[in-house]
This record gives sequence, structure tokens and C-alpha cells, in this order.
Amino acid sequence: MTRQLKGTIFFRLTAAKSGYLAVCLWVAIVLSCTTRPNRVEEPHYAAVGLASYYGGQFHGRRTASGERYDMYGLTAAHPVLAFGSRVEVTNLKNGRKVRVRINDRGPFKRGRIIDLSYAAARKIGMLKHGIVRVKIRVMDD
Repeated sequence: MTRQLKGTIFFRLTAAKSGYLAVCLWVAIVLSCTTRPNRVEEPHYAAVGLASYYGGQFHGRRTASGERYDMYGLTAAHPVLAFGSRVEVTNLKNGRKVRVRINDRGPFKRGRIIDLSYAAARKIGMLKHGIVRVKIRVMDD
């Protein structure tokens, strides 16, 4: 009876499923090794890159941290910094600085390192340009 099962469709499907399962397991292991961390724990973190801002269309909506976005508050979105982190953002074009608190995730556009609130963007003089080159560094509290 065992010989008869080897030739059946059931046996072929089971063998195919086990091969598929092995491939899925391998992919899961590889991806878990290559994903970026959820937060940056480095207290002296600094980066240079492009910043953008988001304004009225998101005012009052919930952020990733759960609080409501206030376009007049000095807040920002960063992909990996811990919520509540204080960051100094310097506009490299004019030297103006602003200190913001991370309360959201983003930006989701390639090449950008931080999304500022409307008020923070206004303070460093980037409203006219929309996107500017900035330096960001985590503040020691």
C-alpha cells in the first residue's frame, strides 16, 4: 500500500508543500537579519539630509505615537528615533535652528530624513522651498 501512495497526487502535493515551506522559512530568516531597527538608541545620533514638512492636511489626525498632530507645535516625524526624543534641526542654507520632539513616523519619500511640523518649518525658514538640506542631532536632556 505504501508503494501506491508514492505515485498518487497527494504524495506529490505534500512534497511540493514541504519544499515551498523550506523556501518561505529561508526568506523569513534572511529578511529578519536585514531589516532596520525600530528605534535608534544612540544618544549622539546626527545625520545630514533632506527635510520636508507637513501642514494643514494632517492637522488633528492621530500620529504614530497616538497623539494628535498639531501643525503649530514643534514636532517632527522620523523613521527610527524613539518617540519623545528631542532633536535639533539646522537648516544648512541659512543656519537657523529649531528644537523639535519626535512624535510620528516618516518621512515616506526616499532620500528624506525628517518631516517637520508647519511651525518648525516656519521657524527655520523652509516654507518657501518646501524641502531643504538639514543637519539633525539628538539633544541630551
